[in-house]
Amino acid sequence: MWIEEVRAIILHIVGARPQFIKLAPVVRAFRELGIPYAVLHTGQHYDYAMSDLHFTSLGLEDPQFHLGIGSDSHARQTARMLGGIEEVLLRECPSFVVVYGDTNSTLAGALAAVKLGIPVGHVEAGVRSFDRRMPEEINRVVADHVSDHHFCPTANALSLLGREGIEGILTGDVMYDALLQTRREEMTHPYALPFVLVTIHRAENTDVPEKFAGIWTGLELLSHEIPVLFPVHPRTRHRFPDLLHDAPPNLTLIEPVSYLTMLAMVRDALLVITDSGGVQKEAFLLGTPCVTVRDTTEWPETVQAGANTLVAADPEALHQAACTMMGLEFEMKDNPFGTGTASLAIAGFTRDHYL
Repeated sequence: MWIEEVRAIILHIVGARPQFIKLAPVVRAFRELGIPYAVLHTGQHYDYAMSDLHFTSLGLEDPQFHLGIGSDSHARQTARMLGGIEEVLLRECPSFVVVYGDTNSTLAGALAAVKLGIPVGHVEAGVRSFDRRMPEEINRVVADHVSDHHFCPTANALSLLGREGIEGILTGDVMYDALLQTRREEMTHPYALPFVLVTIHRAENTDVPEKFAGIWTGLELLSHEIPVLFPVHPRTRHRFPDLLHDAPPNLTLIEPVSYLTMLAMVRDALLVITDSGGVQKEAFLLGTPCVTVRDTTEWPETVQAGANTLVAADPEALHQAACTMMGLEFEMKDNPFGTGTASLAIAGFTRDHYL
């Protein structure tokens, strides 16, 4: 079935914390240009700390559509999203669908729309880690290959997309827009300096107990030298309740925090240790050195600038990398993530082509 008649409304499909951050500056630009839109939240991230908290702190209105999908296996979760998104698309008949990043919500939104003949725009197109073990890599590659328009955050992403025979549009990175639009006086946190900030949640690190144990031991070693703050993702807390319960005194576990609090913590940390793509970027843009506990990164620009290093989930390697990078100062000569106008570029393109 193809939708023959569409309405002059744009549907943004999101479902996870990183997508809420990307959505905020884009819908702000849509409002500025007078573009009618609606937001569909799949419910991929569903608890308060991972969903509602960020809508509130980012100034986002409640989504017009909420599927409430919740957690499940990749296949079942994506299948349920496909069915729910299709129902909304058939009822609302949007002229254009915008998907963000690399989650199951991205994949489901792009597939559901394209199978109904609705044009799709992919924000953060062309990004590649070249690690097919990561579900996110599969999602972003498939989303790119079924989308009609590709909004690339960096010149590298544009080039990689071109190698796959796809024409992209270099807009810059909407996460940089979100950072620039944040008022500095709102970026606060209650934690004493100095500290190292940690986020670990990727399946490659949390689905293999031996790997997470190696990371944990490395953090314990580091905590003997400097306080370590670890906002614990629900996935990580669920998988390792006993280990996390026995944290040493200088390794402080806290609940997930709001976007503004997280930015403040990244800014003030001596070092960030993460496996998150978004946190790698935020550390770079805020001038904080980063250690990424992965074999690959979708943001090689941060490594090339000397602001980020990759390390295995090995205690000694992690500890050594942290000591080497901690407090490192680096110079950002040219910002590969644009000028802070990505959202307006996407909104302008949408207005010119789909209204």
